[in-house]
Amino acid sequence: MTSMAEVLGDAAWFKSSYSNNQGGECVEGARLSGAVMAVRDSKQSEGPAFVFRADAWTAFLTSVKSGTLDD
Repeated sequence: MTSMAEVLGDAAWFKSSYSNNQGGECVEGARLSGAVMAVRDSKQSEGPAFVFRADAWTAFLTSVKSGTLDD
């Protein structure tokens, strides 16, 4: 059985297009098998990651883009 640490260790991480080298929010993501998305702080690449099912990640992004979470 493969552990989550092994799955995340093999992940192909990419930096968010909203991240920058000027101290902006640095977020990385990785698309994992089984329609799963992992997200982590790029400044702490060995630290924890959040893992979401694709439908939950899509719902979160939709809420952010629509401003639903602004309050």
